[in-house]
Amino acid sequence: MLKGNMAQGLIEVERKFVPGPDMEERLQELGCTLEHRVTFRDTYYDTSELSLMRSDHWLRQRQGSGWELKCPGVAGVPGPHNEYVELTSESAIVAQLFDLLEAEKPEMAGVAAVLHPLKLQEVASFITTRSSWKLALSEGHEQEPLLRVDLDSTDFGYAVGEVEVMVHEKAEVSAALEKIFSFSRLLGVAAQEKVPAKLLVYLQRFRPLDYQRLLEANGLSEATGD
Repeated sequence: MLKGNMAQGLIEVERKFVPGPDMEERLQELGCTLEHRVTFRDTYYDTSELSLMRSDHWLRQRQGSGWELKCPGVAGVPGPHNEYVELTSESAIVAQLFDLLEAEKPEMAGVAAVLHPLKLQEVASFITTRSSWKLALSEGHEQEPLLRVDLDSTDFGYAVGEVEVMVHEKAEVSAALEKIFSFSRLLGVAAQEKVPAKLLVYLQRFRPLDYQRLLEANGLSEATGD
């Protein structure tokens, strides 16, 4: 199992919420600044049995950004948040995929080249329009992990927000969670609010049998899959 470190990937600590119509104004009031607005397509891949998703691993190709594999993060504080290790190096992704699917590793190959040998196929593809915000850091706190907020709306009519902090080490997760929960309270997010990720809503609407299989897998009813 992967550990969250700089060699393998960053640890993403996140919490999702339902954004209200005035959320951007609220973010500005709280000192956030807009980084960018962007539209992109995400395409997710898995086996026909959803072997990756059922083990809480999520393989995605994002338009303009390349491949990413999200893996379960370190064990942390229970609650309405998620922790994942994000792999973006294709060599690291390929190595992890072959371990997960118990296949013989190739000599050298990119992700696209191993999709067919590993029987990975497209299971979801949708377009997201995102506004990304960052919390303006106070003077003297340049070394603190940066808090980010993404507001997403999809081409199938679902909107979701996410408060996120990226850290390098397991020891930083608790402080990241405290920062996320504190800021979520300022946003007016209910303490135990749990919101599904875009991918799970997509599967629920368009691939209900696959969605049901994920719900039946141990622990994945809470997974972000995003």
